[in-house]
Amino acid sequence: MNAPGIASISSYYQSAEYISHSNTREGIINRLYQRVRKITLAQKSKLVRSSIVEPIGNLLDYGSGTGAFVAHMQKDNWKVIGVEPAANARSIAKNQFGVELLDLAAFAELPAAHFDVITLWHVLEHVHELNETLQHLRRLLKPEGRIFIAMPNYTSVDAFYFGSHWAAYDVPRHLYHFSPPAMRQLMSSNQLKVHAIKPMWFDSFYVAMLSTQYQEGRVNYLKSFWLGIQSSLKTIQDTERASSLIYEIGY
Repeated sequence: MNAPGIASISSYYQSAEYISHSNTREGIINRLYQRVRKITLAQKSKLVRSSIVEPIGNLLDYGSGTGAFVAHMQKDNWKVIGVEPAANARSIAKNQFGVELLDLAAFAELPAAHFDVITLWHVLEHVHELNETLQHLRRLLKPEGRIFIAMPNYTSVDAFYFGSHWAAYDVPRHLYHFSPPAMRQLMSSNQLKVHAIKPMWFDSFYVAMLSTQYQEGRVNYLKSFWLGIQSSLKTIQDTERASSLIYEIGY
């Protein structure tokens, strides 16, 4: 299957079940996602705060979806700008979180060397103009700043287990998949460096639930929990086998 182009891919984000662009609470999996998101937002905030000396700073969230992270960081008094290409997601962000997100045209006009932190939470794998986007983000980053990129890991334990049923392949919305070595190479080719890699612990459970649904036609909660535990234990031994990874990137 060929990847859809920029003009045609938007229709694949319109599903009410696609939670990052709908913020839906329909179904058990989405309700669980909403509850866990409160924990992961706090974890992301802690990670971001640890990367700068000052207690607050300028933050750019690229690919903000419905704006939950932007709203969370604004409540923590950060100066936050969120960018989201999808108009429907921007509308939900405004209506549900009171957050005004920028479109890609406004993103292109942001000032250089302005941001202490730039975040992309499960976004880079969706970007068509990969190197061009990374180069622009690099220009926007302060010399001592950090970029945090969260991505699914196709070399993870659960990816090998589920094979073609692994939910994080998310065809056709995910245009790329990277292993840790490939991410290091991609950053190096864009004059950036991976300084640290951290696991996203909850993702193995969430992805397992979706994957069993694809594999068996229904969610197997017991199997998902067990596979999530197994994945977590292996991740303790080797971080780079986690279902999803956060890459801390800078100059």
